Amino acid sequence: MPGTDVVTVFVTAPGKEPALALARQVVEESLAACGNVIPNVTSVFRWDEKVNVEEEVLLMLKTSAVKSPALIARVAELHTYEVPEVLSVRVEDGFGPYLDWVHECTSGEAPPAPSVEKFDGRQ
Repeated sequence: MPGTDVVTVFVTAPGKEPALALARQVVEESLAACGNVIPNVTSVFRWDEKVNVEEEVLLMLKTSAVKSPALIARVAELHTYEVPEVLSVRVEDGFGPYLDWVHECTSGEAPPAPSVEKFDGRQ
């Protein structure tokens, strides 16, 4: 199968604080290496036989393919929604040291962030 064995899991949440709490929990449990909370997401969806428009945040979690099923199950267990949006997408390619770091973080170890020379745009 082409691509990497790193996965991004997308989760919508009702606000910043619930998303941060969810991200912190799954990172502490080594189910995800990290999470990004993206504000100002407007969702349009059908629920209870009507079309709804709600303001949400998007949580992007990065994990290994082997941990993805456990992460999805844990997010569903912790989430406040009855049927949370939890979607997994395999990463096609990426920066090698970052992909390695995701694997180290989700293997149960607690490695330091990858150390690379920073590019400040002035070089």
